[in-house]
Amino acid sequence: MLENVSIGAKKSFPALTHKNFRYFWFGQCLSLIGTWIQNTTQGWLVLQITSKNASLLLGIISALQFTPLLLFSLFSGVIVDRFSKKKLLLFTQSGLMLMAILQGVLVKTNAIRYWHLMIIAFLVGCLNSIDFPTRQSFVVELVGKEDLMNGIALNSTVFNAARIVGPGIGGLLIGYFGIAYCYFINAFSFIPVLYGIYKMQGIKAKVTKKNFKGNILNDVKEGLRYISKNKILVRTFAVITIMGIFAFNYNVLIPIFSTEVLGLDSKSYGFLMSSLGAGSLIGALTMATKRKGAPKEKFIQFVSYMVSILLIIIGILKSYYTLAMFLALIGVFNVMFSTNANSRVQLNSKDEYRGRVMSVYSMLFSGVTPIGSLFTGAICNNFGPQKAFIFSGILSIFLLTMVNVVVRCKNND
Repeated sequence: MLENVSIGAKKSFPALTHKNFRYFWFGQCLSLIGTWIQNTTQGWLVLQITSKNASLLLGIISALQFTPLLLFSLFSGVIVDRFSKKKLLLFTQSGLMLMAILQGVLVKTNAIRYWHLMIIAFLVGCLNSIDFPTRQSFVVELVGKEDLMNGIALNSTVFNAARIVGPGIGGLLIGYFGIAYCYFINAFSFIPVLYGIYKMQGIKAKVTKKNFKGNILNDVKEGLRYISKNKILVRTFAVITIMGIFAFNYNVLIPIFSTEVLGLDSKSYGFLMSSLGAGSLIGALTMATKRKGAPKEKFIQFVSYMVSILLIIIGILKSYYTLAMFLALIGVFNVMFSTNANSRVQLNSKDEYRGRVMSVYSMLFSGVTPIGSLFTGAICNNFGPQKAFIFSGILSIFLLTMVNVVVRCKNND
């Protein structure tokens, strides 16, 4: 399976012609299903062990998980540029597997408390602060710049295929076997990806240690200077920041919306999350089959507005099936945004700065989520999930428009 790829697949998905990428990609298939089982379980567990202010407490867990990305990503970028990405991924993936085992044991023994979830969420965030930029910048070393966008899209495809399957399985597992088994299954699912990373051979790193000055702070500053002088990166990062804070926090709202507005059980909630994954898979496959070409800034702006508009529409809805349909649409545009933004950032970055650039990308795309999670959780707690959806969409549209106005004014000067 890993050694041979059909001619049709080679033509449509050129990244799969690279052996190391195939190891990486196929290894993620089972692992990411486990990740989405746990993601679905986490939200449900918080609702089960907390009686009051569930939306705010869920937002705190999300914030703690993503805070390390905000605090440590700049330093992680230097680590990614300095050291073997293969070894870094083996370390981070092993650590995440241990965190899943720990949570499963705590739940199984009825020892789990909310503060346990807080600590584990922060530790997972610390591991992800290294894992995310490593994973993002590793793809170009596996497939090269020519097949980079296809590689990113294929990663997104398997991620979102898992998003479809994982929540549904998670909901069923919660209902029939209990929460603990969801964590144990996720821990087991790390084995294929660890094996795939271990099997990779002949990877040529894009940088050497001569690119660094020895002082990690100087290397961080040098990376930030490089980004600040690159207008394409600055504009793209501005849009990513807006979307990361205000538009991509719907995972905090969906569990509350499901229980308080629609009155759903765990199984229906799981399938609702799967509809989001189904749309994301469609978006990922669309991008994966797209012919080669650099991503356009106008297209990134378009899909950003579409996600924001859909958030407003979802805030108005009260129908389960209609909500599932619009969540699927959000999934489509979300993946189109992330794939194009990721590719645009990497294709406009020098090799020796890619780890640091992608650490900023991870920080802005996911690391600013704590700000948005607390903000969204507070609005939801005071005004309800529907108004939180609507406000997030309106604010995103306003800020995206302000960025466009500023860019046009500077271009006219």
